[in-house]
Amino acid sequence: MEDPLPSRSLIEGTCLLVDKPQGWTSFDVVNKIRSSLKHNLGLKNIKVGHAGTLDPLATGLLIICTGKSTKKLAEYQGLTKEYTGTITLGATTPSYDAETEPDAIFPTDHITDEMLETARQRFLGNIEQMPPMFSAIKVDGQPLYKKARQGIMVEVAPRPVTIYEFELTKVTLPVIDFRVKCSKGTYIRSLAFDYGKALHSGGFLSSLCRTKVGEFNLEDAWNLDALVDHIGSFSTKKVL
Repeated sequence: MEDPLPSRSLIEGTCLLVDKPQGWTSFDVVNKIRSSLKHNLGLKNIKVGHAGTLDPLATGLLIICTGKSTKKLAEYQGLTKEYTGTITLGATTPSYDAETEPDAIFPTDHITDEMLETARQRFLGNIEQMPPMFSAIKVDGQPLYKKARQGIMVEVAPRPVTIYEFELTKVTLPVIDFRVKCSKGTYIRSLAFDYGKALHSGGFLSSLCRTKVGEFNLEDAWNLDALVDHIGSFSTKKVL
């Protein structure tokens, strides 16, 4: 049976679809794969990179490139993204997601189906977003999240993004399940925060899964442990 992921392709360069586990940073996944490749293939060094960060609490599709294929990372980063997730209304958090504790509580009993639909339509098309303070955007050479954890607030300019589709798939207030198709650079955490605000309440992102990047699908992705086990099945003799 032909190996679906031969060692030679990993060394020369390939694109890997990986299902990022919850609690892992995107760099954690890159480092895990790089370490496994170096150890099991007898390599001193190999290029490994990812095409678009997923927050630690998020799961789903992460594109990893090795070797010469890392030249395609910028191309993959520019592709549209699709997500499913959950917004919890009635509260906000400093990080706009469940990483931090709520910092304000708001009513939700005034929210109607009509309000949900009217607010949803406001976020379709070309919009401007304020990035979360807990993000990797750098200001004066330091990521915003480091300043946020120090209690330092920095003024950041809004960023243009495009929301192609925003669907509410299940509503059980205060929880809303959704699906979003969006452009590069969209912060789903900011969408959750802004949607809650548009409903004259509050909102934060309580779960998120990236299901598609361009034409790449999560259902075709490797489980990270299975991928590492597969790489571990190689030996230096096989590679040489």
